[in-house]
Formats: sequence, structure tokens, C-alpha cells
Amino acid sequence: MIGKLFIIGLGPGDAAMLTPQAAVALALASDLVGYGPYVDRAPQKPGQIRHVSDNREELDRARHALEMAAAGRVVAVLSAGDAGVFGMASAVFEAIDKGEPAWRELEVEVVAGVSAMFAAAAQVGAFLGHDFCAISLSDNLKPWALVLRRLRAAAEAGFAMALYNPHSRARPWQLNAAFELLREVLPPETPVVFATAVSRVDEQIEIVTLAAADSLRADMRTLVMIGTAATRRIERPGRSPWVYTPRFAGDAA
Repeated sequence: MIGKLFIIGLGPGDAAMLTPQAAVALALASDLVGYGPYVDRAPQKPGQIRHVSDNREELDRARHALEMAAAGRVVAVLSAGDAGVFGMASAVFEAIDKGEPAWRELEVEVVAGVSAMFAAAAQVGAFLGHDFCAISLSDNLKPWALVLRRLRAAAEAGFAMALYNPHSRARPWQLNAAFELLREVLPPETPVVFATAVSRVDEQIEIVTLAAADSLRADMRTLVMIGTAATRRIERPGRSPWVYTPRFAGDAA
């Protein structure tokens, strides 16, 4: 028997941001596979089996899902946000690439989700309104020197940035190190957004300048966005400001 494997992005947290396509895939699955807090977000379905694993067991999780699909199960591998943005899609295809030849015959469907960077950008206006990039500050799978090189290159090239994995208990110093590097390239008034638990009931959005940015504002649920020299802040008396990056390159007027 040949089953099917869905790789599903659950969105940033709000159930309203779960796409209809993702909801259908979740309902079809006989088995859910993922990191515990993500599996907990999926609606309960009688008879559906949940396979929970630790956050750093991506490849083992992917192999387990592929084995079940090869045995005829309909399996859903879950990620927060979009599964293709620092999520499980890459791990699954890496497992297929290096794994059993039979896994290449499986039906695999990647179901797009709302990325945290898009949800956060929407909350403040149009932060990613021009060219942008996403960079993970985690050095678990790449050297820290490479992270710094990419940050500098993106800042010098005028990309707005969404920084994933900016802070953890094992890496409390890296975000401030990133800010120090970016201050060498960008103006001190460059807008920085700290989006914590975006779209959830405990959401917190802070907009500060690069000069005032500090890692104490971030935790493991935080996405950090760095503007460009052209990114603008629109003040609104008594209300949160809007922030947008102009559509024209170099437009700081």
C-alpha cells in the first residue's frame, strides 16, 4: 500500500489564519507528526494518532512520517507558519533525498501556510513592502560567522530583514551581536519590530529604533524585523505607528 504525506503550515497561531486547504489536509490525515506545541494546535479528530517529538528531531520525525506513509498511512507533518520557511518541508525532502528509494514514489503535498513574517508585517503596516529576506540567527546548522556575513550583506544591499530564531536559552547573546553589526551599516533611526506571539492572545508588538534595540525585548516566540535606510515610520497620535518600506528602491524622502 502507498499512502500520502502532507507537509502542513499551520500559520502563526490564530486559528483564523489556518488556511482552508490546511484544514482539509488535517482532516484527511490518519496520523499527525510534529513538535508537541504544534500538534496541540491541530483540531482533534476521533481515531487520529498523534506522534509528538522534540523540536530538534526534525530528520527523525521526517523519516518516521515517510515510513508510515510508505506503509499506507495518510500522514500530516506539521510546522508553525509556513512549512517551507525554516520548517519541516526541507527536512522531509532531505530525508527523501538521502533515504529509501521507495520514498521517492510517495505522493507528497506541501500545504502552504501564513508565515510569521507576513503576519507580523501586516500588524505594523507594510514593513516588507520592497525587497526583503529572511535569516535564521540559529547557528545549529551553520556557523555563526556565516550568519554575520549574511546579515551584513543584506543590510548593505538594502533588504528589509525578518530574523527567525533570534533568541533561545542556549543563545542569549546572538541577537545583540547581530544588532551591533547592523549598527555599523544602517542608520540609528532604522525601525526594528519585535513581534512576540504574533496573532495569538498574548501577542506583543514593539517598534523601536535600531539604536534602542536590545535582545531583552525578545524571547523564543519572537520574530525580529529590521528595516532599511528607506523604511518609514508614520506617527499616529494616541495610536501605534504604521511602518512601511517604500516601493521605490532608495526612496527615503
